Amino acid sequence: MADAQASALKRLPLHALHESLGARMVPFAGYEMPVQYPAGVMAEHLHTRAQAGLFDVSHMGQVLLRPGAGMGSLALALETLVPVDVLGLAPGRQRYAMFTDDGGGILDDLMFANRGDHLFVVVNAACKAADLHHLRANLTSAEVTEVTDRVLLALQGPAAEAALVHLVPGAAAMRFMDVAVMDWQGAEVWLSRSGYTGEDGFEISVPDSAARTFAEALLATPQVAPIGLGARDSLRLEAGMPLYGHDIDTTTSPVEAGLAWAIQKARRAGGARAGGFPGADRILRELAEGPSRVRVGLQPEGRAPMREGTALFEGDVAAGRVTSGGFGPSLSAPIAMGYVPSRLAEPGTALTGEVRGKRLPLTVSALPFRASTYKR
Repeated sequence: MADAQASALKRLPLHALHESLGARMVPFAGYEMPVQYPAGVMAEHLHTRAQAGLFDVSHMGQVLLRPGAGMGSLALALETLVPVDVLGLAPGRQRYAMFTDDGGGILDDLMFANRGDHLFVVVNAACKAADLHHLRANLTSAEVTEVTDRVLLALQGPAAEAALVHLVPGAAAMRFMDVAVMDWQGAEVWLSRSGYTGEDGFEISVPDSAARTFAEALLATPQVAPIGLGARDSLRLEAGMPLYGHDIDTTTSPVEAGLAWAIQKARRAGGARAGGFPGADRILRELAEGPSRVRVGLQPEGRAPMREGTALFEGDVAAGRVTSGGFGPSLSAPIAMGYVPSRLAEPGTALTGEVRGKRLPLTVSALPFRASTYKR
């Protein structure tokens, strides 16, 4: 049974490179993914914070949306699926969004970029089949194409720019959430200055045919080390970033999840294109009145992490649940995120978490745990 399950997993185009680097591979979202390399999760995490880490995120979905009747029509069509301003996004820029359902829950979170005559969308691996169906069913006048012949890499950390400009000099001019198409040895490289670690960095889409050579050229730079899923998770947790299927899903609204910052004025009550997206009644109401619960940071006392699923209490009264938890290597302390009633969301609020039958103290914390270092 285990062999059959393993054989059903998809392999990344750079699978052989990961094996040559000593990666430990694990199942994740239907793929064999590198969870760590010989240095280990702690060292990989700290290396990314101090220098630059290279992540293979090719399991994620890359999608091209081409308009059938002009970019304005495409933008307005996509706005029927997301509560963010698509029409106002300038060419060469990228924005965070989420697909919502009729109940105001989150179907997936995503990034979309305006590349002049089309949109480029990146969605989560576990949701990409459903997202493609959702897009094709609703954007009937657009051409929706899954990109299946490109590797997606993330280069993250304070030395990311210095490492990348050796290969693609034009990347130095980019700022946070800029996108660009550049050339590397005849290969078309799609760049965005973004990532999911809280560090400055880039996400880089490279043709399969050039991907290994490109990745090896980056890894030959002294500042760059390969980084696996384990450190990617601890990095995004320190940065206070939600993970789909854990911190956000169809049971959580964008406002509860602390993602109201992603809903621009144009889509809010009184805005030029207010509402018109799935779940608008609930989401706009929560924006006006506040949600009944919210996602918060949590700092357990002591050294023991509180993992996902840990029940939270205020005295003897149930007060929510941890949705992500682990050890924050940059902080040298356990950290977590979870949902609590809004009245308990003030930083400094004392709660307990139940670990192996014992109620252990923890404190509500502001997010992120560590300030981001984007190049604005």
